[in-house]
Amino acid sequence: MLFLEFILAMLPILWLIAALSGLKMAGHKACVIALLITALLASFYWKLNAACTATAALEGILNALWPICLVIIAALFTYNLTLKTGAMELIKKMLASVSRDKRVLALIIGWGFGNFMEGMAGFGTAVAIPASILVGIGLDPISTVVACLVVNSTPTAFGSVGVPTVTLASVTGTDILPLSGSVVLIQCILTFISPLLMVCICGKGIKALKGMLPITLTAAISFTVPWFLTAQLIGPELPDIIGSICSMGCLIAAAKIFNKNPDEAYAIQIPEGKSANSSITLGEGVKAWSSFILIFLLLTCTSTLCPPIHNAIANIKSTMTVYAGEGGSPLSFSWINTPGVMIFLAAIIGGFIQKARVGDMVQVFAETLKKYWKTILTICSVMATAKIMGYSGMISDIAQFLVVVAGPFYPLIAPLIGGLGAFVTGSGTSTCVLFGGLQSETAAALNLSPTWMAAANVMGAGIGKMVCPQGIAIGAGAINKVGSESKILGAVFKYFLLYIVLAGIICYAGSLLGF
Repeated sequence: MLFLEFILAMLPILWLIAALSGLKMAGHKACVIALLITALLASFYWKLNAACTATAALEGILNALWPICLVIIAALFTYNLTLKTGAMELIKKMLASVSRDKRVLALIIGWGFGNFMEGMAGFGTAVAIPASILVGIGLDPISTVVACLVVNSTPTAFGSVGVPTVTLASVTGTDILPLSGSVVLIQCILTFISPLLMVCICGKGIKALKGMLPITLTAAISFTVPWFLTAQLIGPELPDIIGSICSMGCLIAAAKIFNKNPDEAYAIQIPEGKSANSSITLGEGVKAWSSFILIFLLLTCTSTLCPPIHNAIANIKSTMTVYAGEGGSPLSFSWINTPGVMIFLAAIIGGFIQKARVGDMVQVFAETLKKYWKTILTICSVMATAKIMGYSGMISDIAQFLVVVAGPFYPLIAPLIGGLGAFVTGSGTSTCVLFGGLQSETAAALNLSPTWMAAANVMGAGIGKMVCPQGIAIGAGAINKVGSESKILGAVFKYFLLYIVLAGIICYAGSLLGF
């Protein structure tokens, strides 16, 4: 019976893998079918009544629209508006003055700035904004989004000012500082190798590391060391933010020292009639970067790093329970203090600074919605599927089967359970809510460290985000390749397997050593 329930509960996940990787089906079609499969299974096998199935799906759709789709559309609107105003061409020119090497720019924007966006906002911004900028300056779209998905796997634990790890501590009853220390310890190897993989992915092979080792190691060390120390000594709120700021500063300095004459095979093309060396005034630079500067300022000022402003607007929200059955989670809508609103506000103010007219902004916004409706449909379908699977008991049945099968070797698959949670939900925080308690309770039953196994869960959640349909849809939208989800999944899947195997080995070794 347990095996049958496991197989049936896995059907929506197996369908998505087959549809996206085998059948090469568009993401929005595959995810709508997955939702229908899930609803039928939940209704007829798990006996979830029609009202509960419908309201679970509605809760997922509402949660997808606000804040997730809001953030994605805001990020894409920001990028498209910088294209409309011509600011992106100036940004490209300024980046070329740091380095014309695509690999270096991938590290600065995709690794450094991407980790900063994850630390500040989360919700897909760490993929959408860096990927759109990098494609705008000439990097290959598919390789770029794959690289951004891979490197976004490890900062997820401390994303959005530490929310996943803070949530995990609450769910498991674990002290926050020891948990933060375990999370950073279990992830430090994967974090260190991420920039090396980013260079190989963007440069399309290991040969891309030639001449890049000093800069790539700078990227790895300058992020990992402050990230590690901050998590160990302060807690989960600041590691990504402090680590990324240190890394970006060190990368810019390293590029000036080690990359004076970049390999032309990896050089970006400067627009005709423009030179990377031609002077750009401070005012022109601030004007071009204004939207992204404002995103940084607004997200910082409204986060928990600035309590007076954060506390003043945090309660401007609505809370409701959508699910009709017992155990429904309250759904909160923060109307101001949410990353999507701040990004939209930054884009609009930045647009005015760049001399965009109101009509231009309305046109860009309408075109963005029209172009990315499939992305919105994909994410709504995935979130609805996740909610139905959660409320019906399908997800817990999957996890319980894996626990029974693994026995004393459970630490080997603990990250995989987190990965499955993230594949379904697309969220590190949601995965911590789903499986955090299971991981710590199983650890106690097997005489393992609950803190270490909880850390394995959030590590697996970050890795699972590489291949979740929601994350892939965000990436496809960011690079203007809606419909290429199957191609992205095929390209990123081998890195998912590499990370999940390494994560299992690290988790098991740590459990043997008594962490």
